[in-house]
Amino acid sequence: MKNILPWILAAVFLFLALYFYWQKNEAESRLTIADNQVAEIDQELEDQTEAVDSLEDMVLPPDTMNLVPPGGAAFVDELGSLSQSDIQRLKRKGLKSPESDLMNDLSRKQNKLIPAEGVLGGTMAIRDSRILNDRYALAYYEDGHTGGYLVLKYEVNNGNINWTVVDNSRL
Repeated sequence: MKNILPWILAAVFLFLALYFYWQKNEAESRLTIADNQVAEIDQELEDQTEAVDSLEDMVLPPDTMNLVPPGGAAFVDELGSLSQSDIQRLKRKGLKSPESDLMNDLSRKQNKLIPAEGVLGGTMAIRDSRILNDRYALAYYEDGHTGGYLVLKYEVNNGNINWTVVDNSRL
């Protein structure tokens, strides 16, 4: 009996070694098949991407792919915002909150600045205004029937604001 036990253990270990070797080979073959499938899918995707890119080149010229808006397009969004240096200059001239002080003063003095009378019972009033920089402003006025644009120049001395109409364009 003592001679049979080591042979049984050796047979079990041999069986386990063969079983694990067979499992390892099976896993490696499955992995190889999966790698080949992934490579095929990658190749198909690359071919499709190249086909799409070639079609885009035919439809759109290459320089339109990265459009950069002209400088004037961004200016409209920035129109009416004072720079930090403009704000500092206006504060040194006596305005506590430059943009709101200028807008409020323009609103108070609009009747003197609008060079047109209302028609059909309307009252001319500034409906929209933009402070362009530390010297100029742009305003749109109307009475509901007619209107126009004003280019205004302003001067600030010791917190007092004086407005001058530079240009008037009636609609």
